[in-house]
Amino acid sequence: MDNNILIDFENIYVNYGMTTVLKEINLQIKKNENWVILGANGSGKSTLLKLFSHDLYPNTEYHFKKEIFGKDRWDIFELKKNLGIISNALQSRFSDFSPSATAYDIVLSGYYSSLGVYRHHSFSSEQLKKVDQVMEFLEILRLKDKKFSQMSSGEQRRCLIGRSLIHSPELFILDEPTTGLDIKAQCCFIKTLRKMVKTSGIILVTHDVGEIFPEITHAALIYNKTIYKQGKKETILTSANLSEIFEADINLAYENERYYIKSIK
Repeated sequence: MDNNILIDFENIYVNYGMTTVLKEINLQIKKNENWVILGANGSGKSTLLKLFSHDLYPNTEYHFKKEIFGKDRWDIFELKKNLGIISNALQSRFSDFSPSATAYDIVLSGYYSSLGVYRHHSFSSEQLKKVDQVMEFLEILRLKDKKFSQMSSGEQRRCLIGRSLIHSPELFILDEPTTGLDIKAQCCFIKTLRKMVKTSGIILVTHDVGEIFPEITHAALIYNKTIYKQGKKETILTSANLSEIFEADINLAYENERYYIKSIK
């Protein structure tokens, strides 16, 4: 086993009934790499995310390899200690079931992977100290007593990152993290991500090239139910490749360490 390999997928297929939704997925992600998984809506990004989280498993007769941190089987609770996943679905669950949870409670709930803190939960002084450290690192101590329902979307997402950081995960997966944020909140959130890569690897799942920050080192493009191309971002993120996967004439530009769409036809 190579301890430098965090994600190791070979020849993975996923079917929903008789319908193939992912095919021939080959992907290897190593330590000290930060990836963007880029594709159009409906291209299979969400299904790939579920493979990372172990919410889905390959279900065909094809021979495959699916290892995360060198293991092909995981207890989900243990996996979450090593793999932090921030998604819009998780944010919605807190909004629906724990709108009164404070920022402090949300971060603290990471120890139990729960939607808030409950009476039967107990915490050591060291665990409580870790919560303060995480909140200070993310610059959200000022939100300590603020309820989830009273926060902006950007504040909510930073609290959810704090919830995952409790376990100091080796790898973070973020699913379209700036969706619904205004320009100021987007910039603030990207700044947070750039701090996180100093301690954890990141996989950014998105359809928006504007979310790709400088520390991203590699890119994988999802198209036609598979990984169309992958490798160093400088060779993968091109106008020609994006035009192919988004089925449009795209002129991709790069300026001030950020990608943006200069024109599209």
